[in-house]
This record gives sequence, structure tokens and C-alpha cells, in this order.
Amino acid sequence: MMFLAFLAAAAAHWPGAAQADRQIRAQRAAFNRAIARGDLKGIGAVLADHAQIVTGADSLVFNGRDGELKLWAEDLAAPSRGIYVRTPDRVTLSPVAPIAMESGHYKGVSNKSAKDWSSGTYFAKWRRIAGKWLIESETYMTTACGGKYCPKTK
Repeated sequence: MMFLAFLAAAAAHWPGAAQADRQIRAQRAAFNRAIARGDLKGIGAVLADHAQIVTGADSLVFNGRDGELKLWAEDLAAPSRGIYVRTPDRVTLSPVAPIAMESGHYKGVSNKSAKDWSSGTYFAKWRRIAGKWLIESETYMTTACGGKYCPKTK
């Protein structure tokens, strides 16, 4: 247990850790802005080629940047689409590889009705590729919802 605490402390203090944390948070903010604008190119700019997303309530899995962008294209084209905001609570940097884990909370609200919404927690794994932090994987868990954003129970 003590060794794990040492690794966490080392990751937080390696040269460039503060800058990496800022860059990841800036990338998350850019991702949020791209979603709000309906900007597929902006969304894709933050995803690694092999990115993967596991959705909140339904646990649907989409693999690769192209697969995820197809999901976003369908969502953005819908007459009633979600505006999702992810808010990082913590970014943990690895002391052994150019990777990081972001944990936080999210909220999605329909652009047509504030009664349709969902929120919860998420984890995102980032990797520094060619000098840029990109999302490799995101997993969401819906913990609250309203209206059409609530899963249908069987």
C-alpha cells in the first residue's frame, strides 16, 4: 500500500506534471466546447485513433475514433440532441508512461427540453501521442436522469 502511495506522489511531482494536468484539462474543455457547437472535427481532434467509449446507462461500446464519431454524428444530427459537459475532479498521471486517468462528473441536457437530462460519473484514460494528450478510453455511469434520458426498464 505504501508503494502505491509513493507512485502516486511521484506521478504528481515528475517534471512537467503540472503542465500535463493543465493540458489534459484544456483538452477536456475543448472537447466540451466542440460538443456544444456540434463540431465533429473538434470532437475528433481530442480522440486517439483507437479511442473507445462505454456509454452511461446502456453500456454501449463504440470502438475507434471513426466509431465514436459516427455515434456523435447521429446524436448531433438529431432534432433533440444532448449537450454534454464533463467536469474533471481529478487527473492522475502515471509515473511510468505518458498516460493519465481523469475522473469526474458529467451532465447531459437536451437542447429542446431541460426535463430530459442525465448525469453521473466518468473515467477517461489519456495518452500523450506526438506531443498531444488524446482520449484513449472513456467509461460513463449514469447516476441520475430525467425524462427521455432515463433508461427504459424491462
